Amino acid sequence: MVEQHILEQGARLRADGAVTGWASLRWHGAHYFDGAAARRGARLPVPLVIPGGFLRPDPGTLVLRGQLAPSEWSVIAGLRCTTVQRALFDEIARRGSLRASVVAVDMTVAAGLISLDLFATYLAGCRSRNGVVLAREASRLAVVGSWSPQETWMRLCWILDAGLPPPRCNVPVFDHHGRHLGTPDLFDEEAGVVGEYQGAIHRDHRRHRHDVQRAERFREHGLEYFEVVAGEMADATTVPDRMRRVRARAKFLPPESRAWTLEPPIWWSSGHLNG
Repeated sequence: MVEQHILEQGARLRADGAVTGWASLRWHGAHYFDGAAARRGARLPVPLVIPGGFLRPDPGTLVLRGQLAPSEWSVIAGLRCTTVQRALFDEIARRGSLRASVVAVDMTVAAGLISLDLFATYLAGCRSRNGVVLAREASRLAVVGSWSPQETWMRLCWILDAGLPPPRCNVPVFDHHGRHLGTPDLFDEEAGVVGEYQGAIHRDHRRHRHDVQRAERFREHGLEYFEVVAGEMADATTVPDRMRRVRARAKFLPPESRAWTLEPPIWWSSGHLNG
C-alpha cells in the first residue's frame, strides 16, 4: 500500500526533515500521485528533504539536501510533510520535463490542494532555487479543469505540437433548449471544436455506445469532433495533424449563429458535470 510505504520511510526522519514531492502530495490527499514507477510493479522512492545531518541510505528513500523553512512543513496525520507548494515544487524538479511537470500541477489543482495563483506566488519567492524556471513554465501552462493526466497531455499536444490557441477543459456545452450536449475534455470555443481522449474505460460496449451518441449530438449542433485514443500521444505527427485538420474545417460561427451555448440552464449545477 502506497501510504504504508510513505509512512515507513517518513518514520526514518530526524527532527529537521520532512516527506516531500509526490509522497507529500499523496499524503495531503492527491490520489493521482500513487508512487508507481515507469517499470511495471516498481515503486518510486519516497523523497525526504533533509537540511543537514546524516540518514542511512535506503533504496526506498530519495534524500534531497536543501533548505527547509519552518513555513514549508507541518505535521499531517502524524507525519512531517512539506507544504503542498514545496512538495509540488520538489516533484516538478524530480520529473525534470515540461509536460510531466504540467501534469503534476494540473493534478494537484484538480485535487483541490492548491490554486494556480497560490503556486505562482510561492514560485515568485524561489529566485535562485534549482528547478524554478521549469516550475514557472509548467505553472503558466497549467489550468483549472483538467481531470486526468491524459487530458493534460492532449491539451499540451494541441497547444505545443499543433500550435493552436489554448482550449477550455471540461466545460459543459448545451443547446438553446437547455439540453446538455456533453462536457468535452477539450473545447475550442472560437472554432467550435470538441476533442476527447478515449482511454481503456471507453472500450466497454455500453460506454462506447454512449460516446458515439454524444459525438453525434455535437456534430448535429455544428461542432467538429475528434478523438485521441490511448497510445497515440507518443505520435508527434499524426495527432497534431489531426487537430489542425479538424480546426481548419470548423465553422468559426459567431455566437448568434451557433446552435450551442456555454450558458447553463437554470437547473444546471456543477454536480451534473460528467458526460
